[in-house]
Amino acid sequence: MTKKRASGEGNIRKRKDGRWEGRYVAGHDENGKAIRKNVLGRTQAEVRTKLKTAIEASQTLDVTRADEYTVGSWLTLWFELYSKPNIREATQERYWNHIRYHIIPEIGGVQLSKLTGRQVQKLYNDVRDHGRVKKGPNDRRDPSLSASYIRSLHRMLHMALERAVKERLILRNPCDDVILPKEEKKEMKILKPENIGAYLAEAEKRGVLPMFFLELCSGLRKGELIALLWTDLDVERQTISVSKQAVRVKGGGVKVTTPKTAASIRVEAIPKEVVDLLIAEHKKHPSNPYMFPSPVTGGMWYPDAVNRLNTKMLQVLGMEHIRFHDLRHHCVKQKTKILEFLVP
Repeated sequence: MTKKRASGEGNIRKRKDGRWEGRYVAGHDENGKAIRKNVLGRTQAEVRTKLKTAIEASQTLDVTRADEYTVGSWLTLWFELYSKPNIREATQERYWNHIRYHIIPEIGGVQLSKLTGRQVQKLYNDVRDHGRVKKGPNDRRDPSLSASYIRSLHRMLHMALERAVKERLILRNPCDDVILPKEEKKEMKILKPENIGAYLAEAEKRGVLPMFFLELCSGLRKGELIALLWTDLDVERQTISVSKQAVRVKGGGVKVTTPKTAASIRVEAIPKEVVDLLIAEHKKHPSNPYMFPSPVTGGMWYPDAVNRLNTKMLQVLGMEHIRFHDLRHHCVKQKTKILEFLVP
């Protein structure tokens, strides 16, 4: 027998299967028709509690849309409508890889309104343990992924679900309930002072001394370095103007864009010795607009080509591998040692 409740509180009844059911009107659709929902429980008290919570939630959620999305469909919509138009291509690619390789296969079919923190936690754990996407049947790389990768995935998913909260599709963000892996502190590798001379000598043999010397003295990012034009050098003031960067785009190309943040647009002072070196370099190709033209194409260096050259130089010298990106940290730590290379 149905037990009536006060207006607005729904009603509770015992079903034939022995369970208790609470029914309530969650709202009305655009035609004014009542949207009826229910909750189930083993006891009347349990259902009464669930019913109260559900009614409170229905007064906060947009009930006409709350059940419209799965996690996969919402993430796809969020990416195309809110995220993609406002982020760089490299970030677009990273976000979409997170969605298609991890989120959709793991939790894409879960109803958005029913997603829990526990499900998100399991997603993160699974991705960290064996989430690396294999590039072929012979790919034998470690399947696990780093804590920084999980944190990147979390930041994106948190933003997408926060948007769902704002649109009243979910009551709260389940990402708030997870425990993230601790960030791994990697020891920064730099050239040893006694190896700087040999490294620069190798760069000189390969005809790239000016570019690598400027990198060690200025700390420019790789994309900023290869995008430099001769007009970015102020010989009189001994400065380099940094206002653009080269970035890879989907499909393997490269394009020049503005730096990631306004603070990255700056003027860097450089030593006179470096200015003299750049002037001598420019005399070798006075009609080329690039400060460091590629010896292969005559145009801008490709970012990966710079990485490969750095790796090859270190291998030839028998030195420990250091990322080209990490060379920028020498500009403060070892400037004196670097400049000594140009002293006769």
